[in-house]
Amino acid sequence: MGTAPATAFDTEALRRGIEGRDAAALLSLYTDDAEIRVVDRNTQPSHPKIVHGRDQVGEMLNDIYSRDMTHHLDRCVVQGDHVAFTESCEYKDGVRVLASSMVSLRGGKIARQILIQAWDE
Repeated sequence: MGTAPATAFDTEALRRGIEGRDAAALLSLYTDDAEIRVVDRNTQPSHPKIVHGRDQVGEMLNDIYSRDMTHHLDRCVVQGDHVAFTESCEYKDGVRVLASSMVSLRGGKIARQILIQAWDE
């Protein structure tokens, strides 16, 4: 008896969604019950922002990718059911943001994500 092959994660869809600022395309990469934990200056490790489910994930992605800024997928590594990627962003006024994510997949889609981000002040 063998195990079923894992569904591959679409790294090119991730790149196109991030760099094209396409929140709907990115949302399609998440499971319906996805959870994102965000850690940054405002939501520190002991009290991260936690986003649950498709609706909240969609709201977060719409907020991020509707901003007047550039987004670039710098690196993306997939190993089995885990993905790590970094994203660099820049607002029109030159303020830069760097985000690093560690992801757990289920059926080739993002089920859990830890997002750590920092920005110029």
